[in-house]
Order: sequence, then C-alpha cells, then structure tokens
Amino acid sequence: QVQLVESGGGLVQAGGSLRLSCKFSGRNFIILTMGWFRQTPGKERDFVAAKHWSSGTTYYGDSVKGRFTISRDNPENTLYLQMTSLKSEDTAVYYCAALDPRLGGSYLRSSDYNFWGQGTQVTVSS
Repeated sequence: QVQLVESGGGLVQAGGSLRLSCKFSGRNFIILTMGWFRQTPGKERDFVAAKHWSSGTTYYGDSVKGRFTISRDNPENTLYLQMTSLKSEDTAVYYCAALDPRLGGSYLRSSDYNFWGQGTQVTVSS
C-alpha cells in the first residue's frame, strides 16, 4: 500500500507561481510512476505531469508544457509540481497519484493509477 499526501495549494494571482508537494510512503515506491492530475467540477480528471521515480523520466500534458515542472526529492520521498505563469484555467483540485507499472496501464489515464492523495485546491484569480 502507498499513501500520498498533497500540500501547497492556495490562492494565487494570474501570472504567479505555486509549488505543490506530494509526500508519499509505503513499500517499493521506487518502482512507481508518480503523476499529477487536476479536476474541476463537472469535468473529468485530466493528466498534468508524471515522473518515473527511479529513472526520472518525465511527461507533461500539452496544456502545461513550458509552464509546469515535475521534480523529485529522493531522500524525503517527495514529488513536486512547480507551477509558473499560472492562468485562470489552471484553477482546479490537484491530485497526486501513483501507478505500479507491474499492474499495467498508462501514465496518461487516471483510471490506471492505483493510489491517490486527497487533493489540494489551486485557485488562480484574474
């Protein structure tokens, strides 16, 4: 079992920056793909970014390329999402998630992830 806890959300002005954190614990975490998703009311959960923990390989959704950066802190078992040049359309609840590649699935699909955090609200004011 893997436990994930997000933090760092809040209210920020358009054009500003925020850094989200995801602290995780559990067995065999180094084999996992870690991802960030976001969701607004009435919409499906959308892919934002992902990182394979051990290799460092990264992936980004088209809407955030060039603005968001996913990174890791190995000793502290923490995943980060650095968000810059924020827009009003970035407003959403952001979720940290973990996918076990041994179980199959794609890093792009939220339904394939095995573990989820509780979410943290990001609100970008215009």
